[in-house]
Amino acid sequence: MPQVFPFRAVQYTSGGDLSAVVAPPYDVLDVKGKERLLARSAENIVGVDLPHVPPKELGPASSYEEAGRRYRGMLESGKLSRRAKAGLFAYRQTFEFEGATHERCGMFATVDAVSFGTRDGGGILPHEETFSGPKEDRLALMNATKAQLSPIFGLHADESGAATKLVRSVMASRKPDITARMDYDKVLHEVWVIEDETTIGAYQQALAGEDIFIADGHHRYNTQLNYLKQLEDKGSVGAEHAARKCMMVLIGMSDPGLVIGPTHRVLGGMKGYTLEAFRAAAGHHLKFEAVAGDAHVLNSAVKASKVENAIGLYDFATKQGFVVSPVKADPLAQQFASKPRAWRTLDVAIIQYLVVEGICQPKLNGGDAVKWAFPHSVAEVLEIAKGSETGAGGGKGFVPQVALIVKPTPLDSVRAVSKANELMPQKSTFFYPKLATGLFVNPLE
Repeated sequence: MPQVFPFRAVQYTSGGDLSAVVAPPYDVLDVKGKERLLARSAENIVGVDLPHVPPKELGPASSYEEAGRRYRGMLESGKLSRRAKAGLFAYRQTFEFEGATHERCGMFATVDAVSFGTRDGGGILPHEETFSGPKEDRLALMNATKAQLSPIFGLHADESGAATKLVRSVMASRKPDITARMDYDKVLHEVWVIEDETTIGAYQQALAGEDIFIADGHHRYNTQLNYLKQLEDKGSVGAEHAARKCMMVLIGMSDPGLVIGPTHRVLGGMKGYTLEAFRAAAGHHLKFEAVAGDAHVLNSAVKASKVENAIGLYDFATKQGFVVSPVKADPLAQQFASKPRAWRTLDVAIIQYLVVEGICQPKLNGGDAVKWAFPHSVAEVLEIAKGSETGAGGGKGFVPQVALIVKPTPLDSVRAVSKANELMPQKSTFFYPKLATGLFVNPLE
């Protein structure tokens, strides 16, 4: 992998408990979520990290200028300060998922900000496509603050388990230096500061030669590459310039706390959509198995299904649900013969290319693009159905019509698709829980 570095992080000076000032990542928050965090503390990082809502598109220049002023003001007042010595930071998240308690353990570090792709010694590999709007928003914010406010979530193979063992041994040796618990998801965040050269060197050696697979933060990583190019276009940027290093939380795929949740789809705005019209248009492509009950029952049926590419379809108008699956095995084989089967048989690929682009768009919407939202839970699906705006989309201007309920994308599929240098469709994975924003900031000047 690109070399791993300790770094002199900017952090809050308010003490060991940062519960009042950390936040979820910008892309899961709406206006009310931002207001709740700022009501808890006016110094909450969300006041800098989310200047414009929703962040799916570029906001007014004044909002980013205010975010920059707020960030610099906290530095000048001493609310934030830069560490005197570079370090790595072991990071544990304790959380509930599907009825069990998990501990996901990784390391805050910086890595060389290099373009996506394989390379000698390990590369940085994306696993899904991205949208343009969020990258414009994030670049405007980075220009205003000259800082990377939240970490990228990176995975590495760690087949020997050496990195995971080292991280967990640090955690077992003493109490954490920093803790935080957010009301947003009730996750406990704990951090151990590592400054001794022996441990830092051992961690660097454990990751030598491994690829990084970006699990979450594609837009933000692309933003940093764009920011660096912007600096290079203006003149010489030295080899040691801070913008050449990107802050990540690195987690080994061998870590027992690594879990993936689903990213469902809500489709809307189709001019010719009704359940009957969809079934007629999809008749040669999909099999339908009716499921009695609400969307939660449908979700359970999808989870229990042993059929490849079993997807839940829930019609909001009639409140009818079905488990649907392709009539043909590997139905994208002809259309995408050059792509690996692991990519072609992703549920999210089936939805995008068979259901949306093959059925909904040409047959139910006159060839126009279909509007999407990407909720992670059935409860959020139903909120969007009511017309609510959530961090996943919906709200004003969005007319929800049908939900597609999916199983989580398997970790093996993420690895296989990334290794093949292919990109999954947008919003293919949801590594739960999200990383906290505000534990550390990476200054880029």
